[in-house]
Amino acid sequence: MKRVCVFCGSNTGNRESYTAAARRMGEVIAQSALELVYGAGQVGLMGVLADTSLKNGGRVIGVIPEALVARELAHRGVSDLRIVQSMHERKALMAELADGFIALPGGFGTFEEFCEILTWAQLGLHAKPCGILNVDGYYDALLDLFDRGVAEGFIPAQHRNWVLLDTDPQRLLDRMTQFVPPRVEKWISRRET
Repeated sequence: MKRVCVFCGSNTGNRESYTAAARRMGEVIAQSALELVYGAGQVGLMGVLADTSLKNGGRVIGVIPEALVARELAHRGVSDLRIVQSMHERKALMAELADGFIALPGGFGTFEEFCEILTWAQLGLHAKPCGILNVDGYYDALLDLFDRGVAEGFIPAQHRNWVLLDTDPQRLLDRMTQFVPPRVEKWISRRET
């Protein structure tokens, strides 16, 4: 793994533990000589993550749609800022650049980005590890929903195993580097997406 994409909030949330986790994740990514791919914001957890990675000597690639450059205060200090035309293009480029994906606390955008990348794995479009840093149980309800999907027959158990989980950034990255993807028959080609 050379690059990891992190999805997280453009706000910091209500707990200091979320900011501390973003800071620690930025440190661990940089110290592991991994490049960070993220949504290019300079505010919220995104800004904390990027700033910390940069301060620790990391290389940071930010990807942001042109319409959000001013609104999310695009981080002009990243190593490589890529401005794209749409959210769809943003997600596709982030997926192409990254060798693995992590969700930190965030809102609808974070949920959507992480679940879409899981769906792409399920469809056989990639075989990259997908991890959740579950800070203070933030993702417990989502994980319960995934388990409910398995129990009710909507998610194959082997696909549920795609979601790697930890509360510690270093352990999560270690698990991701050791990840062996479930065998998934490719359902569609990239052209069909």
